[in-house]
Formats: sequence, structure tokens, C-alpha cells
Amino acid sequence: MGGGLHGKVLEVLGQEIAEGAHVPGSVLRIEQLEERFGISRSVAREVVRTLASIRLVVGRKRVGIVVRPREEWNSFDPALIRWRLAADRSGELKTLAELRTAVEPVAAAAAADRAEDDHVARLVALSERMVATSRAGDLDAFMDADVEFHRLILTASGNEMFAQLHEVVEELLRWRAGHGLMPVHPRPVAVRLHCEIAECIRAGDRVRAEWAMRELVAEALEGTLSGLES
Repeated sequence: MGGGLHGKVLEVLGQEIAEGAHVPGSVLRIEQLEERFGISRSVAREVVRTLASIRLVVGRKRVGIVVRPREEWNSFDPALIRWRLAADRSGELKTLAELRTAVEPVAAAAAADRAEDDHVARLVALSERMVATSRAGDLDAFMDADVEFHRLILTASGNEMFAQLHEVVEELLRWRAGHGLMPVHPRPVAVRLHCEIAECIRAGDRVRAEWAMRELVAEALEGTLSGLES
């Protein structure tokens, strides 16, 4: 999303729209944004262009910048996911869990059929790295490996649409870690399931790969919701 004034103003407005402070149909005016945030017209317009790219707003002549209905928003945009998690954590987590449950197990099964040798070797190496970093309590390194593991499975599925969902999964994984919902030493069951998925894909066992990924997604949701309640 970029830094500086543009990034700061974008975060404020994006969060406000996501949480309903600016309801669909309400109008934002460039002049008001300039005055409210003390920014130049060029910065205000750039913020609006970014919001428009996420389909949160649309410019209308002689009206201004109009907030779109929620069903028109680009729900797969990582920034919007982050804003929605801040506005309604439980609701957005369940929505994302349903998406992951629908896609990632199928992607793992497809990867068991279609993954290339370098994909398989990388998945096994990443699972081994996750074992080592979880034992060492190196959560940052664990998360980097976790993000790459899931991205690689979506890619190895051979389905281009699945592959493009990697940013959605990454935003959720990093949000969870960034909000203290991941233990320093990840749960052994989660680490084991990553290893099992990698081994199933290496063995070409699509049924077991799909089952293990389904279990992993369910475990992640359970752990996150438990963290929110504690």
C-alpha cells in the first residue's frame, strides 16, 4: 500500500469504510480529505485511486467519491482483508476459514497429482524447516516458511486461480502472528500436519493430502479463535 502520507491516510479511510463509518452511498470529497488530513490534492487523489482499485469507492461526476455497496468490494484484496479483520475479527476469520477449506484441500490433492519435482523438494525442505524453527522458538522464520509452504501448494496445484489466492492466505497467516495468536512454539499437531502434507504430495497420495490439509485449516481456525477468547 505504500508508506508516507499516502499510506497513513489510506489506512484510516480504508479502515473507516470497512467498519461502516462511511456507509455505502456516502460521498467523500477531495477538498474535505485535503482539509481533514492536511494533505495535498495529489496525495488525496492517489488515496482515492487506491481505494477505487479495491472497488471500495467510485468517482461520479458532479457528485464526488461515492462509497460502493459491500458486495462490490474486492474481498480478495489483502488490505481489505486486514481492515475487515480489524473491524470484525470473528466474522472475517470464519469467512476466510470457509474459503481456505473450499480451496486449499483441493489444491493439495491437485498438487499430489501435478507438482513438479522442484515443487516437491521445496515443500519437503520447508516442512523440515518448520520443524526446526518451531523447536527453536523462531516464530518469524517459522512464519516465513509457513507462508511459502502454502503459496507453493497453491502454485503446485496447477490451477492459476488457486495460485492467485496466495496473498489472501499470506495476509491471514501474518495477521494471526502479528496479533499474538500464534504461540512462540507452534502446536505440534500443526507442524506434523505440514510434514504429512508434504510427504503425501511427494508420494502422490491425493486423498491423504486433501484430508491432512483439511485438518490443518481446521486446526488453524480453532487455534486462532481460542487465542481470541483467552
